[in-house]
Amino acid sequence: MQTTTETNYENWKKNIILFLSGQTISLFGSSLVQYAMMWYITLKTESGIMMTLYIICGFVPAFFLSPIAGVWADRYNRKILIILADAMIAIATFILAIIFMLGYEATWLFFLMAAIRAVGTGIQTPSVGAILPQIVPKEQLTKVNGANGTIQAVIMFVSPMVSAALLTMASIEAIFFIDVVTAILAIATLLFFLRIPAHEKAAEKQTTSYFNDLKLGVAYIREQAFLKKFFLYFAIFFVLMAPAAFLTPLQVTRSFGDDVWRLTAIEIAFSVGMMVGGGIIASWGGFKNKVHTMAFASILMGLCTLLLGVVPIFWLYLFFMGVFGVAMPVFNTPTTVLLQERVDENYLGRIFGVFGMISTSMMPLGMLIFGPIADIIQIEWLLIGTGIFILILAIFLGRDKVMVETGKPILSEEPSSL
Repeated sequence: MQTTTETNYENWKKNIILFLSGQTISLFGSSLVQYAMMWYITLKTESGIMMTLYIICGFVPAFFLSPIAGVWADRYNRKILIILADAMIAIATFILAIIFMLGYEATWLFFLMAAIRAVGTGIQTPSVGAILPQIVPKEQLTKVNGANGTIQAVIMFVSPMVSAALLTMASIEAIFFIDVVTAILAIATLLFFLRIPAHEKAAEKQTTSYFNDLKLGVAYIREQAFLKKFFLYFAIFFVLMAPAAFLTPLQVTRSFGDDVWRLTAIEIAFSVGMMVGGGIIASWGGFKNKVHTMAFASILMGLCTLLLGVVPIFWLYLFFMGVFGVAMPVFNTPTTVLLQERVDENYLGRIFGVFGMISTSMMPLGMLIFGPIADIIQIEWLLIGTGIFILILAIFLGRDKVMVETGKPILSEEPSSL
């Protein structure tokens, strides 16, 4: 007798193409609006406080909602949750476009919009992470996640340029309407063309409360030794990443010059690196042991962070920023696949909820530490110090017996071409 998952796998290539197409369309529209709103606030207010408020509104709701959204992803049909999140964002964007067309252009509307989009992201992220193993055979998860990472990197590279071009030719509400159209296309693709039956728990009648399901998720993490270590490593790693992620533009301005092209160049170098890295991990697949791949990528990022603090020549700085970008998907892809393979399907949503909460909060929390220090100590020294600590963390990760055992390939896996 075939299970629901086995039935999904019969047409997995068609399903994953449809799913990723819908997500790509939606992400592109969202990215256009994200950049347009940031630049609008920057140009209209020229206020660091306003930008800080916008960033806070964009991450706090997702942080607090992620664990609850993880419970929803385990209780209900994940495809429907993704559609509802897209629809909520599209409706809010449409209303904002109409308000702007009527001439009311208050800055606080952007803060509200950022919060609504963060709620949608908080709902969507654990559902997307948990739904992929329903569509894709386990032996193909690394390739699919790698391909998805490449697509996201391409969008990160293209959308700022497209958004800037559109802002010079059209009003900001026109960009809002583009996002509404892309959301409708993404929803239609998932709703009418992609058939994914509800996972086992969602198909059953729910007999427990939300709070009880949340407690069961916490208990599941406590019972799994690898999950406790996994989240600890992940949290420390992202705190240490904060200077490289947020302070490098300031470092470039202070050390190499405040030319706009230099700031653009480091963004392009990192985005191109991510595209290359996504292609590498999708075709290579990484080492047999996924934790070894994660440790290798961590060593690369640690070295690049350290070298960004010592190189005196800007083109060398760009080279190491590009290598850093290559290492990111090589680290992120096996990280995601490890959870998708090793976590019980009935708990995947909750685990990805916690995963999302950590990933959205650790770097901003790291900035609370390193941001003020950057006005006292040279950023170069912060990069050298965090680079060394990332290298030490990578060595510990690669030698951790529990993590290495978890990273071993599943015996039932067989190589198969995409």
